[in-house]
Amino acid sequence: MWQLYQFPLCPFSRKIRLLLGEKGVGYELLRESPWERRDEFIDLNPAGRTPVMVDQARGQVLIDSNAIAEYFEETVEGKAMINGTAASRAEIRRLVAWFDQDFYYEVTGPLLFERMQKRIVHRQPPDGGALREAMKAANQHLDYIDYLIDHRTWLAGATMSLADLAAAAQISVADYLGGIDWTGHEQTKGWYSGLKSRPSFRPLLAERMEIVTPPKYYEDVDF
Repeated sequence: MWQLYQFPLCPFSRKIRLLLGEKGVGYELLRESPWERRDEFIDLNPAGRTPVMVDQARGQVLIDSNAIAEYFEETVEGKAMINGTAASRAEIRRLVAWFDQDFYYEVTGPLLFERMQKRIVHRQPPDGGALREAMKAANQHLDYIDYLIDHRTWLAGATMSLADLAAAAQISVADYLGGIDWTGHEQTKGWYSGLKSRPSFRPLLAERMEIVTPPKYYEDVDF
């Protein structure tokens, strides 16, 4: 069986977990705190980042969430998440990059640093200014998701895709860290509520990170 090295609030690991859940791929979760820089983990991934997937029986190691997603798209039949025409697949990949890069660096990454890593690693309080900037950026990103949902059934088109999973993974972490103000974002809220109700999503919502507590509504589908 595959082993997935991750920690509960890694958005890139969450993206892969959602993908594997939708595709019905079994795996074992292994807790990894990349900031500890364990020698054994660095041997697996010199970049020192999660997720990493390992099949020990076959001696196979997969690194980087997008490379992992592409691997399972190519090797598991059914429930395609990068689908449609060439143009449709390009749009899916564009949006995955948007959420993995822009949303992460402007929203999820700063929230993780200020509200998780500072507390666990540095034993320091968060920077209020940095939190406000991250929440302001989150609101702008939700505006864009509102726009997409106004024009499409799902973020990239008519069917659910890896773009939806990438976006939901980032939002779920930001929401856990109290960085999302849902006021005025009914389109995004409805889309996200539908994803939260899926069986693939429920295990993520049940997980907790030590020291850091999510808002009371965090697990609720109707929030």
